[in-house]
Amino acid sequence: MIPIKPAPADIGNGVIKAFTSPGAIRLTSLPPLALYVHFPWCVRKCPYCDFNSHEWKGDTFPETEYLDALRADLEMALPLVWGRQVHTVFIGGGTPSLLSAAGLDRMLSDVRALLPLDADAEITLEANPGTFEAAKFAQFRASGVNRLSVGIQSFNEAHLKALGRIHDATQARHAVEVAANTFDNFNLDLMFALPQQTLAQCQADVETALSFAPPHLSLYHLTLEPNTLFAKFPPALPDDDASADMQDWIHERTTAAGYERYEVSAYAQPHRQSKHNLNYWRFGDYLGIGAGAHTKLSFPNRVLRQVRYKHPTTFIERALAGTAVQEENEVGPRDLPFEFMLNALRLVEGFPVHRFIERTGLSMTSIEPALQEAERRKLITRDHEKIAPTPLGQAFLNDLQALFLKDPQ
Repeated sequence: MIPIKPAPADIGNGVIKAFTSPGAIRLTSLPPLALYVHFPWCVRKCPYCDFNSHEWKGDTFPETEYLDALRADLEMALPLVWGRQVHTVFIGGGTPSLLSAAGLDRMLSDVRALLPLDADAEITLEANPGTFEAAKFAQFRASGVNRLSVGIQSFNEAHLKALGRIHDATQARHAVEVAANTFDNFNLDLMFALPQQTLAQCQADVETALSFAPPHLSLYHLTLEPNTLFAKFPPALPDDDASADMQDWIHERTTAAGYERYEVSAYAQPHRQSKHNLNYWRFGDYLGIGAGAHTKLSFPNRVLRQVRYKHPTTFIERALAGTAVQEENEVGPRDLPFEFMLNALRLVEGFPVHRFIERTGLSMTSIEPALQEAERRKLITRDHEKIAPTPLGQAFLNDLQALFLKDPQ
C-alpha cells in the first residue's frame, strides 16, 4: 500500500486531492456505499475476540460524549462521500445493544440528517443475549433498525462458559425468541469446533438454532486469533478431522432445511442474504465511523483506506477535534487484486469478470498468471463471464487468495 500522510487541518485540500490528483488507476464508476458504525464497549472481553472492544468497568459508559464524537466524525467525512447514497448501515462492536433506546435513536437520526439513506436501507444492529430487554428492542425497531444480528455462539452451558460469554443457555433462547417476535429479519451467530465440542453437541446447537427458523445463520469455525487470551492460553480444540465432520454436517443440514450457503460462513433462506456483508464481499465501498473503524472509499483515480483511532477515549478526543482518522493509505495497483480476491472469493457464486475490472480499474491480464495457476490446481472455475471458487478452492481458500498476493518489490 502507498502511505499517505493525512493533513487533518486542511480537509478541503485532502478532498480535492482525493478526487482530482493523478492516480495509478482509472475507475469508470463508483461501487455502492455502506456505512459501518463501531461501538467499542462490552460487558466482558471474550477470550477468542480480536475485535476492537473494551470492557466497561464503571456503572455506565460515556454515551452522550461518544454519540457527539460519532456525529463529528461523520461530519468531517461527508466531503469524501458527498452526494453518494448509502444502501446499508451496520452498527457493530463491542456490544452496541448496550446503547440506550434514546441513544440509538439519536445515532440513527444523525445518520439520516447527514447522509442520503436509501428508503429501504438494511439497518443492522449487533446484539448479545446478555443485554436483551424486550421493550428496549421494540424501541430499537421503532427507531429504524430492521435487522438484528444476535451473538448466540452456542446454546450449550459448558461451551458458553468456556467462551467467556456473559449469557447462559436460557438467556440465549430468550434472546432468539425476542429477536423473532420483534424483527422480521434477523441473524444468529453460532460457532463450532469449540473447546472439547463433540459432533453431537455441534449438531444440537445447530438444530436448536434451526428450530427458530432464523432468516440468516452465520456459522463460524472457532480460530485462535493473535493477541487474544485463547492465543496465549490455547484450549483443547477438536482436531482437523472432527471439525471437518462438523462442517460437512452443517452444509448438509442447512441445505436440507432450505438454507443456501452463499459465503464461507453465511447461510440464508431465499432472498435473506446480508446486504451489508455482500457489499464487502463484492468489493463495494464503506465509510466506517467510530473507534477503530475501517473505511474503504473509491474515487475516479484511486482507492483509499482509512482507520480511526482505536481507543474510545482517544477517539472521542480526536473526533471532537476533527482528526478522527489515524491512518490513511492509497491501495496501489499491486495490492488491489489481492484485496479484491480476499473478499470476492469468499462468495460461493464467485464474481462476474466485469466487477473486477470496474472495482479495481485493472484489466484481467494483470491477474492472468494467478488465474491460470488457480485453474491448474482446480481451485477455481471460469469462463469469459464469471470466476468462482470450486469446492476445493472453498476448502483451501487461504491458498487460493494467496495466489493473487504480489511479492514486494
